[in-house]
Amino acid sequence: MAGIPAVNKSLYQAMRFNVGDPAAVIQFTGDRNERLLILRDIEMDRAKAKANADTVKCPADYAPAGGLSGDRETATAQATAECLAQAGVPSITSDRTLPLSFTHEIRQRGIEIEYDPDLGVLDRRQKSEQEVELLRQAQSDTESAIRMACELIATASPDAEGVLQHDGDDLTSERIRELIDLHLLRLGYETTPSIVAGGRCGGDCHERGTGPLRTGQPVIIDVFPRNKETMYVGDCTRCVVNGAVPPIIESMHAAIVDAKAAATAATRAGVTGEQVHEATLGRIHAHGFASGLPADGDADDRIAMTHGTGHGVGLDVHEPPLLDFGGPVLLKGDALTIEPGLYAPSIGGLRIEDMVIVTEDGTINLNSLPEGLDWA
Repeated sequence: MAGIPAVNKSLYQAMRFNVGDPAAVIQFTGDRNERLLILRDIEMDRAKAKANADTVKCPADYAPAGGLSGDRETATAQATAECLAQAGVPSITSDRTLPLSFTHEIRQRGIEIEYDPDLGVLDRRQKSEQEVELLRQAQSDTESAIRMACELIATASPDAEGVLQHDGDDLTSERIRELIDLHLLRLGYETTPSIVAGGRCGGDCHERGTGPLRTGQPVIIDVFPRNKETMYVGDCTRCVVNGAVPPIIESMHAAIVDAKAAATAATRAGVTGEQVHEATLGRIHAHGFASGLPADGDADDRIAMTHGTGHGVGLDVHEPPLLDFGGPVLLKGDALTIEPGLYAPSIGGLRIEDMVIVTEDGTINLNSLPEGLDWA
């Protein structure tokens, strides 16, 4: 496996050492049975102390006859190919993240590359007890940011036009996002652009949200930060309505609460992601709502679930497996989001999202926040 561990989380998990420069991990099998790490020379001492490797080398240790490139990624790829050639390796197996730069240099040395689509993926999917605890902490901190945001929106006072007010100014999606960022920075998280989508903005499931928030309209709060120390992420969504909840929003909310319960009940090791998604859609349809992306001619007030039920989560916010059509068999230790939602361009949207750990006979839910719309 190769690439930049700070970006390629499969590589990071394999080496358990985070750097922003190119690196490669070579796992020799058979009698040699050695895990070799090649990375920048100035990182070697730290890697020897902390990385998951038997041997740590730098590109200069495997310089080819023509010398190393001045480009770090190319040089690391050249050194990796030279290392394999010196070891007499006829072929390697690699994963879906292997950069083309490494593929090119390795093949230039006459070494075959076999592709294993599950390499790295299955290791990331089946979370250890330690990983579950790191996800639990990340989710707890994520929930604290969501609670802060929902309570602030719920208790804000509207002006004569229905626009929520905070500290003498309009309360906007941008202001809530800023407060979420500050809250999470203090807890040690890298922040991502959280979704704070009020009113019609919430009618698009991935719209970040913009502008003033208003009383009587639903607001989707979706937060997914990464812990700077552990590298694991949280991912949670709740919704809030300031003031009276319109009847159609109450109906949409009841449907997604029911659908989330059905999806959670259907989730266990051995079932497929598709079966979990079908359980979700069964309840969405039973409440009289549609599913799937809109077709030409559909009205703006069409209310539908337009995405899958959820996805894997861990070192990245979106990982295999998917809870959707074609979703694979679930494994014990999968960390998943379960997040049904309903959306209409003319109304807005609602989504509720929990993180669960798959067990042999069900799930462990890492969330504790209430699912309701009233946070006052």
